Amino acid sequence: MWVVKIGGSLLGSPELERWLEVAAKHSDGHVIIVPGGGIFADAVRAAQLQSKISDACAHQLAVLAMDQFGLLLADMNPLLATASSEMEIDERTWQHRGIVWLPSKMVLNSDSIPKTWDMTADSLAAWLAHKLGAKHLILVKSDKPNEKRLSLKAIINDGLVDQVFGDFALDKLFYPWIVKKGDCVHFEDGIDEQKLSRVCSSVVC
Repeated sequence: MWVVKIGGSLLGSPELERWLEVAAKHSDGHVIIVPGGGIFADAVRAAQLQSKISDACAHQLAVLAMDQFGLLLADMNPLLATASSEMEIDERTWQHRGIVWLPSKMVLNSDSIPKTWDMTADSLAAWLAHKLGAKHLILVKSDKPNEKRLSLKAIINDGLVDQVFGDFALDKLFYPWIVKKGDCVHFEDGIDEQKLSRVCSSVVC
């Protein structure tokens, strides 16, 4: 299984459609997209400032925002199918479909996930990769440093990932990679390890 987190910042870009096409055409049931929160999560942040709701409530709303962006992504490409539970993920895998994860059902029922803004879609993607026994985790970003190896400390300090990413990503069960949105051109014939190592940046302790 390949877990590919697509950030909400890609909304409106031509690269977004190309990443979705890669997942739809070449998944064969083994690529699952984790949606960011994007403009929907931004709305939650704005609502929290106006209402003074707790971080726990804002976390719940932000996870639901990921559901919204996930539904948007699935609607952009009819070859993609949504899944909100491990059973549905298994079903989509058997169907050889490209999968868009709707996280609220699984995430909001878990006691292991911090209910704060420190836990963003990046760490939720790592949490899912661990839960599914995924081989690779790919974070698609609007931009990234050019180095082939990125230290965990540096990407946290630079705000490229959230503060708790290392708690979920560096457990040696899978390999985290970071790619730029424009790197979709390298994967139009599918995703494989050789292309990842040539194009992407790996995350190390």
